[in-house]
Amino acid sequence: MNLVVNGDAESGPGGSAEPVGSVNGWRIAQGAPALIDYSLGGGYPGPSDPGPAQRGSRFFSGGNAPRTALVQDIDLPRAGATGRAAVDAGRVRYAVRGWLGGYAGQEDGVRLSVEFRDAKGTPVALSVLGPVTAGERKGRTALLERKAASTVPPGARSARVLLVFTRSGGTSNDGYADAISLTLDAATLNTAGGRS
Repeated sequence: MNLVVNGDAESGPGGSAEPVGSVNGWRIAQGAPALIDYSLGGGYPGPSDPGPAQRGSRFFSGGNAPRTALVQDIDLPRAGATGRAAVDAGRVRYAVRGWLGGYAGQEDGVRLSVEFRDAKGTPVALSVLGPVTAGERKGRTALLERKAASTVPPGARSARVLLVFTRSGGTSNDGYADAISLTLDAATLNTAGGRS
């Protein structure tokens, strides 16, 4: 199950390139994000541009601010196969995924990070994805999948998901993101007796 609320930009206000004042599930920490329809046109990513195969109707962009940041704080499960006891025993793995991109040959981009924190809010681990460069996109308007996985650090009680969109030039912040997810899985023993 994806722990990120509205990681696909489908919920709440938006649809155009105009910045929104709120984003369902996220706190706007800086700047002015836009939730843009894939059908908008005008050079923005469209339905046929590289991106998620199962994309919805919208994606995140940095709007028109030089730097836009969206934050989501997630409490990790208290009990069960991925609960605190399993985390503290090193038996829970996480996977973070996102489709990140930008416009044509521009270097505007977006960075996705997940910071695990202990009960006092102290950071105990960090995963960072992106930004995807124009070279990685081969100069095309595109979103490319980036992902990472590891063991949830013992003592972790929450995760802070952060999207930071950075404009390198022009007036629009053309960092794009979609299909943001954070999932937890109970680590299993393989036949050799090691953890998988």
